[in-house]
Amino acid sequence: MRLEPLPSILLALAEQRSLAEVLRQIVEIVARQDGVAMARVWLREPGDDGALHLRASAGRSITGADWSRIDGTFARVDLANTKLKIAHMALTGESIRIPDLTQDHAWVRHPEWAQAEQLVSFSGHALVFRGESLGVLAVFRRVASGDDCFAWLGTMANAAAIAIANARAFEENERLRRELEQERDYLMEEVEATGSFGEILGKSPALLRVLHQVEMVAPTGANTLILGESGTGKELVARAIHQRSPRAKKPLVKVNCGSIPRELFESEFFGHVRGSFTGAVRDRVGRFQLADGGTLFLDEVGEIPLELQTKLLRVLQEGEFEPVGDDRTRRVNVRVIAATNRDLRKEIDAGRFRLDLYYRLAVFPIELPPLRERSEDIPDLLSHFVRQAAEKFHMAAPAIPQREVERARAYAWPGNVRQLQNAAERAVIVSSGGGRLALDLPVAAKTVAAAVPRVSVAGEVIPEERWREMEKANIEAALAQCGGKISGSSGAAELLGLKPGTLASRMKVLGVKRTHGHA
Repeated sequence: MRLEPLPSILLALAEQRSLAEVLRQIVEIVARQDGVAMARVWLREPGDDGALHLRASAGRSITGADWSRIDGTFARVDLANTKLKIAHMALTGESIRIPDLTQDHAWVRHPEWAQAEQLVSFSGHALVFRGESLGVLAVFRRVASGDDCFAWLGTMANAAAIAIANARAFEENERLRRELEQERDYLMEEVEATGSFGEILGKSPALLRVLHQVEMVAPTGANTLILGESGTGKELVARAIHQRSPRAKKPLVKVNCGSIPRELFESEFFGHVRGSFTGAVRDRVGRFQLADGGTLFLDEVGEIPLELQTKLLRVLQEGEFEPVGDDRTRRVNVRVIAATNRDLRKEIDAGRFRLDLYYRLAVFPIELPPLRERSEDIPDLLSHFVRQAAEKFHMAAPAIPQREVERARAYAWPGNVRQLQNAAERAVIVSSGGGRLALDLPVAAKTVAAAVPRVSVAGEVIPEERWREMEKANIEAALAQCGGKISGSSGAAELLGLKPGTLASRMKVLGVKRTHGHA
């Protein structure tokens, strides 16, 4: 019986770094030997001691069966079932040789199948590497199995075990390398993002309340839900919590839930294995695994699809998940900080957000005040953003007139701190690296009431003095309509769409006098 020389075969196996390629070569080399009908490899998966999994198969069937498939009846072999020869070899490390399948009633489970395929003998060897059983190499032949063939297969099995162990080690090293690269990229993004607002600036009572809450919750590790309008600095607060926590030396990984396509949410959170779906050309580490030991910041958490919220809840409750296309369970230790500008209570009532997930996320809720409620902080913020923009654009920082500071304090800032930063950068650019700063503030629809005549035309620039007169007249018209009442139902603040404190501050800046005695 002719068998191929082993040296060249063993050398070819040793050069492979891909586990899939190693397994393919093993079964194809064995299957092409004289008299061999089928060759198969079952493996024990790392961390799974309960079963063997069919990972490679090759051969030539007489009945037309596809012997390259790795699904079917014996795709998974329970190791507890020691009556199966595959399980017995994996557990004991012993080899099994059946010279005549028709005479063996202990190990042959399907004699009718063996007869239909004209199978005569069986040889099986455990794949053992450094005393550990990795799996089994099993071979069915249509001729008797002699001593030379059995010894050849034994040597092949020893070499296969080494090649499998090495390929797994190479793939694990590659996986760790990719994880480190991804973590590096995330950390670089975080370093770049840190300068977006510079730092949390301000001394207003509203902001000081928030900072006090940050100091309280940061060291506890409790999941935190940050609420607030867009542009109020939710990411800055999340970063401050992480930096003041015991996890500060571990990564802070951000996920913008509003920018992820619906079909990719699960892969983004939990990762995927190669081939799990179209376009999955390689394994990918998910954000939860990347944040292991650190903090995961879920921005715009209200955008998470309802069907994924159940899986997110499981990770928060048990710290477990499975990557897409993988049956292995991963464990992580992650603190979650979530943020949203949505009213999650309304989302729950509408059936778009799970109540149990809300309670898991909102162990400690923090509500950020809009900029219009902390107008005392605007001068410091404006000065900071002007200096920052001048440095960014390599320009001289323009002087900030007090008039512009007052305008900024009187403006409603619907885009909050982010809008103030953008306005400051735009003003620095327009100043051409010197002179005095002038803010380009759009007219807010709720600030100019219908009572003020529209005398401007498209493209007309309203002078500052006239603009202030229009805004003052608008507030006076609202006060007159409300009988001088500022706050409460039917008050001027409600009519204008402002907070009472914001309206009072703006009245002071514009010199508006109340003519009635209502509060």
